[in-house]
Amino acid sequence: MTDHAAQAETLVLDDVTKSFGAVAALRSGSLRVRPGSIHALVGENGAGKSTLVKIVAGVYRRDSGEFLFQGQPVDFGSTAESKAAGIAVIYQEPTLFPDLSVTENIFMGRQPLGSGRRIDRARMHAEAEGLFARLGVHIDPRRPARGLSIADQQIIEIAKAISLDASLLIMDEPTAALSGVEVERLFAVARSLRDEGRALVFISHRFEEVFDLCDTVTVMRDGSYVSTKAIAETTVDQLVAEMVGREVSELFPKTPAEIGDVVLDVRGLSTAGVFHDVSFQVRAGEIVALAGLVGAGRSEIARAVFGVDAYDDGSVELLGKRVPPRNPRAAIRAGMAFVPEDRRKQGLVTEASVARNVAGVIRRGLTTAGLLTGRAENRAARPWAGRLEVKTSALDMNAATMSGGNQQKVVIAKWLATEPTLLIIDEPTRGIDVGTKSEVHRLLSDLAGQGLAILMISSELPEVLGMADRVLVVCEGRITADIARDDATPENVMRAATNAAGTDPNPTTTGAEVPA
Repeated sequence: MTDHAAQAETLVLDDVTKSFGAVAALRSGSLRVRPGSIHALVGENGAGKSTLVKIVAGVYRRDSGEFLFQGQPVDFGSTAESKAAGIAVIYQEPTLFPDLSVTENIFMGRQPLGSGRRIDRARMHAEAEGLFARLGVHIDPRRPARGLSIADQQIIEIAKAISLDASLLIMDEPTAALSGVEVERLFAVARSLRDEGRALVFISHRFEEVFDLCDTVTVMRDGSYVSTKAIAETTVDQLVAEMVGREVSELFPKTPAEIGDVVLDVRGLSTAGVFHDVSFQVRAGEIVALAGLVGAGRSEIARAVFGVDAYDDGSVELLGKRVPPRNPRAAIRAGMAFVPEDRRKQGLVTEASVARNVAGVIRRGLTTAGLLTGRAENRAARPWAGRLEVKTSALDMNAATMSGGNQQKVVIAKWLATEPTLLIIDEPTRGIDVGTKSEVHRLLSDLAGQGLAILMISSELPEVLGMADRVLVVCEGRITADIARDDATPENVMRAATNAAGTDPNPTTTGAEVPA
């Protein structure tokens, strides 16, 4: 590496290592980011991306390797040192002070002072307004941070970084909780920062975003650097193969399954202001997807079917028997299982062990004389954890320490342990890496092949089209289309999702294409 090359790059990491005891989190991390560019950093969960970012942010100190910033060797001992050097990290969920104003959050600890060394609030608000104007967004700098959307909180963090004149911004999964419009706004801001000559690192599992936003991409695998390429010179398939260390010819390994009798029969389900007159069936061996735009009512329908939420009218039957409303225990006894959208908050006890999580729903059946032992939990959990290839050396490991993909497998294992006849799974692969996505998809296909009825909610259209035998499209709380697998295309699903061109709000379940 020449001195000239080092000066031309904002950030240089070469062969950086980091271990925690006997665990090597980073074996050989390398990353080179130029000013005026947006550089994607991709890899499966556990590839070492977060450890690399935390070294740059000053959270960790590297064990060995080269670390240059603005052409100078650095070794940050704290996040304050990293920020002072001109590095800002924008996380998926920002941590603002909720009771302070937007302006106070931006200038915390460095408020401009006026006469008598009092805080010059007028100047502070004016500077905040100038920052938002520069970013092309409209946020009231005087309002409290409490109640702001995740998207607005991220913009405030970016404004703070600009006010500190940060030359490197790292965006770690920033779009996971954003709507399409919010993502576009964030991308517009990122591009404007790139055009100012700043360097940006963008971490995401969403390939369409990587190819839309970034100029260059670095791939990591198993704690090591794999490759760096210009976005224009690579493809999704090439990146996937490098990330997982093998060719992945099918991200959606759907195999044909024999479709049996009706398992779930939903008739006329309605909740005022949420969804209306929802009717559909799911058969044994069938994967039925609920598709639609965010806010269409898909998750609310699933929660009502399982009994988490109440409904005003209609009925839910499983194997021909009525399932009482607002009674999840009755739904579980009847043979339903429900993997929720937010696995960390709703699906897991993160501070509990893998075994305790997997055995959680069937705990009553594991007790002896009213007592539940860890041995009984391990015995019940072991076959399911093994079947789903949960990557943990011991069943007593806390779920909080696991990757997102393994956490999702634990939640699925927990519900499969109930031996259900119907599995409802909401956003089965959100926030997990491409290799684990493929594993989850293969599992769902195998379960359908064994006769399990599956109702899948997904915001990822490729997942819907790749995995579903039928697609039920939800728009504004109504099912606007029921499309057979062979007829499902991105165009007709999206047309029904927006109820464009007079889509019939009460379709028949013939599997016909959405009317144009």
